[in-house]
Amino acid sequence: MQATLEHMTIWGLISDASLLVKAVMLTLLLASLLSWYLIIQRSAVLRRTERQFKGFMQRFRSTSDLPALLRETAQVREEEGGVEPIFHAGFQAFTQLNVPSGSPQVVLEGVERSLQVAISEQEVQLEKGLQFLATVGSVSPYIGLFGTVWGIMNAFLGLSQVQQASLSTVAPGIAEALIATAIGLFAAIPAVIAYNRFSARGQTLLTRYYAFGNELQARLHRKLHGAPVNLAAAA
Repeated sequence: MQATLEHMTIWGLISDASLLVKAVMLTLLLASLLSWYLIIQRSAVLRRTERQFKGFMQRFRSTSDLPALLRETAQVREEEGGVEPIFHAGFQAFTQLNVPSGSPQVVLEGVERSLQVAISEQEVQLEKGLQFLATVGSVSPYIGLFGTVWGIMNAFLGLSQVQQASLSTVAPGIAEALIATAIGLFAAIPAVIAYNRFSARGQTLLTRYYAFGNELQARLHRKLHGAPVNLAAAA
């Protein structure tokens, strides 16, 4: 058939597979490589975002000069994401709406809307790449199974053309077909683990963003009504 038991190797089985099974294996390999790229890239982004959030909150809670903090963090690029763009959106809305003739209620409502928009934008940033990981994790086993079924069909079709059937005759064809399933699982398992992990970390960051938004609104509320800022209580 394709190979004998004495010459069966992983590479030999792959090279002797049918064209369709090879296409399935190549598709799964590319999906796996893209998944690992996303896993490494998103892991670095989340780690940097978590570190930036912790550092910013320490500065935010230790200062009463919010305009100075705004100038200090003004160089943060929007595409980097994090909590700084949320702070910028909220405080800039406060600065624009806080005019002598303005109503404190209108100012706080405008700040809240700006914070909601900024947090929603950061939520989109946190979910980047997750859809692809979810797709790879759910679809790859079925793609691999399709390649396995096709390979086994070819193995039995070839078996029907020989006079004497034996294990050494059918084993190589079945083995090469099962490799497609193995590659599908190899692509799916890391993608599923990474998706669950990144989803949990993203939701944690999102919860912290909402908590920061509430904390910022509380400080701006005290500022509007002339109450002194208690940094110890804010911390």
